[in-house]
Amino acid sequence: MADLFTVQNLITFLVLTALETVLGFDNLLYIAIEAKRVAPGHEPQVRRWGIILAIALRIALLFVVLRMIEAFQAPFLALDTPVLAASVNGHSLIVLSGGVFLIYTAMKEIFHMLVVHDFEDDTRVPAALRSPAIALAWIVAMNVVFSFDTVLSAIALTHNFIVMTAAIIVSGVLMVGLSGHVARFLARNRMYEVLGLFVLLLVGVLLMGEGGELAHLAFFGFEIVGMSKATFYFVVVTLVLVDLVQSRYQKKLNAERADKLAEAKRAAL
Repeated sequence: MADLFTVQNLITFLVLTALETVLGFDNLLYIAIEAKRVAPGHEPQVRRWGIILAIALRIALLFVVLRMIEAFQAPFLALDTPVLAASVNGHSLIVLSGGVFLIYTAMKEIFHMLVVHDFEDDTRVPAALRSPAIALAWIVAMNVVFSFDTVLSAIALTHNFIVMTAAIIVSGVLMVGLSGHVARFLARNRMYEVLGLFVLLLVGVLLMGEGGELAHLAFFGFEIVGMSKATFYFVVVTLVLVDLVQSRYQKKLNAERADKLAEAKRAAL
């Protein structure tokens, strides 16, 4: 027990907590988007319970993976043809499936934004509201994918189950605190929903690349290589900066148009 409170374990705990919180942002984004598909009065409960279930699932998956990690890594399907080569295991299949689902979800929501009329009419009832139970079921399903990423990151840093569990719980508490801020920010800045959906789309592409690399997928001899996390974060930061600059520039243009219109009215008088 004394070995638990060492400087090395403390540093590992702090680093892992920060890493789990950052890796959990895509999960938080998905929970916020999914919560918007239920009745407005149930949104806070869906967000809160979605994060609580995410924490519980990560701890449970961590316990299972620590004892069955080799079973997940063992390939169960091998292909070696001139067109397609692969060595698929459980881990790669879960990551690939999650990537496909995230891309589908992001594209569907983006298309919905483009075709829906009266976008600014917040009193309009969405065409297909989900019940909180169904929304939580989808959140739990996607948490399997997100949890695999964070659990494997935890295992890569330490094999101390208590340290890993404590980091997951603390990062989950931080996510609970941030969920309301994320939802309120999106409510005040509706255009940033587009940015969030494209980040979610990018996460799907990231998972597809990671799953393809884990499965050793190769098409016509060209191997699939996953996107590095450094590249992913650089692209996300670039998207955010472009959106911020474009938003500020649009406000400047609107102000200039308003000034010109006011001058034209004064001149007409």
